[in-house]
Amino acid sequence: MLGELVPCGGGDPIPLLKAKLLIGRRSRCDIALRFPNVSSHHCELELVNGYWYVRDMNSRNGVKVNNERCENKWLLPGDILSVAKHRYEILYTPTSEGPPPDIDEDPFARSLLEKAGLERRQPNRPQVPPGRPKLDDDDLAMDWLSDDG
Repeated sequence: MLGELVPCGGGDPIPLLKAKLLIGRRSRCDIALRFPNVSSHHCELELVNGYWYVRDMNSRNGVKVNNERCENKWLLPGDILSVAKHRYEILYTPTSEGPPPDIDEDPFARSLLEKAGLERRQPNRPQVPPGRPKLDDDDLAMDWLSDDG
């Protein structure tokens, strides 16, 4: 067992038996939470370098860690994970000696439309600064980067 989720309102602990676990409403999920406010594929837990990491799967009612809404976050022992409105304390012993890697997502890295799944980021397209004309496919992306004015 790699840890457990202990329901904050009482109930049986949920063992964390694999290094990657899908949490959701569907029976085929590794951890099935059969509540109407839990999405069919709500979030994913992954053990990375000895620490648990939660990743929201574009769920309808979101994920919180210690009452703070997040898209992905490192989980430390004793943290409270909320899946929709269902709260669980995560208990485990880190298998790494150091602190968890610091790779939490920059909250401004994606637009709200992209976070909602309504828009996708165009890969390998330069971001045009405000006040600059948009580049066509035939333009050289580096033209505006080398301009000092």
